[in-house]
Amino acid sequence: MFMGEYSHTLDAKGRLSVPAKFREQLGASFVVTKGLDGCLFVYSMEEWKNIEEKFRQVPLTTKNARKFTRFFFASAAQCDVDKQGRILIPASLREYADLQKEVVSVGVLTRVEIWNKDKWQEDNDYEDMDEVAEQMAELGLSI
Repeated sequence: MFMGEYSHTLDAKGRLSVPAKFREQLGASFVVTKGLDGCLFVYSMEEWKNIEEKFRQVPLTTKNARKFTRFFFASAAQCDVDKQGRILIPASLREYADLQKEVVSVGVLTRVEIWNKDKWQEDNDYEDMDEVAEQMAELGLSI
């Protein structure tokens, strides 16, 4: 399980340091793709294979399924960790997530999310958590 929040700086070449705790779980090579809410999703190779299997079961006759599959898989890139613990995030993914200099990596159960720091702070202010918690309880998820 991935958890935690880490702030980093993206270098001029588009390289990002992967937190050591995440590297341990992700391994030397993993997949980065477009995520929801304007961030990037990062998956270990094992989890990526699980996701692939789920998507193989989705009927191609469903237009939104085809659309989401293209969104998710066409942008996916395998990233390899260099000797300094960094990955090179492809330019198209940096552009999608508006990754500039300040970046936040967050662990979210089965994946890591990479956010533009300003967007992370805007989208995750948590002022409405009581309302969100009620909706989660309706889904059977309560703490």
